[in-house]
Amino acid sequence: MRKFKFSHLYLFIIFVLLYAPIFYLILYSFNSGKYMTGWNGFSLVHYNQLWGDTRMIEILVDTLIVAFLSSLLATAIGTLGALWIKYAKKQFSKNILLNLNSVLLVSPDVIIGASFLIFFTAIGLSLGFISVLLSHIAFSIPIVVLMVLPRLQEMPPALAEAAEDLGASPMQVLSKITLPYISSGIMAGFFMALTYSLDDFAVTFFVTGNGFSTLSVEIYSRAREGISLEINALSALMFLVSLVLVLIYYFISRSGNKKRTPDLEVTK
Repeated sequence: MRKFKFSHLYLFIIFVLLYAPIFYLILYSFNSGKYMTGWNGFSLVHYNQLWGDTRMIEILVDTLIVAFLSSLLATAIGTLGALWIKYAKKQFSKNILLNLNSVLLVSPDVIIGASFLIFFTAIGLSLGFISVLLSHIAFSIPIVVLMVLPRLQEMPPALAEAAEDLGASPMQVLSKITLPYISSGIMAGFFMALTYSLDDFAVTFFVTGNGFSTLSVEIYSRAREGISLEINALSALMFLVSLVLVLIYYFISRSGNKKRTPDLEVTK
């Protein structure tokens, strides 16, 4: 019989506190009533209302486009930034770059959003899709750098040196050795950036405008007028999307680990 461990109970309580509100919200998305005050029976009426809400569907598509584009661009820029930090010749330069990279991570979202708003206003850029996209790229880059840099630091220098000794050019070393080795970090950075972009409210609230909105801002606006179970239905679908993304990342990272560490044959 296994001994009771307080750590298991602690983890169970933490998971309940984290996921109970989510499942409670998802449960009431199937409620036939209009409010979360009582269960009136199972129904898909709120999902039908969501499907018929063209504005919400347009905002959902815009949110996914911004998240996907900002994640791609932030992953490319963040990977280059991590390479720059890794191969900087002077330690002082590395420290400066790391500190600059950490500014957006440690700064409050309200300060970041207000700063972007002032900057875009100063350069005459109208608030809308472009301002939101640029803001999401900016605050996603440090996340990608922090995901990629540890993988670069783990890479044995002998791999690149051996390739160079065999006549490989710097671009060949980068494309054939470095990038495949840090691919798990790049994928982790992409999915983290995607998640942050989908979830962000504070920064987006400052830089959105001209009729453009994202899900977080739209849900906040509608919630101020009264909680609608249509929002529950949308949240349930977004939770499923997040779960699918997590599973995709899990299988990709697992496949990458198998390729890097092939099974050893044991001979007797």
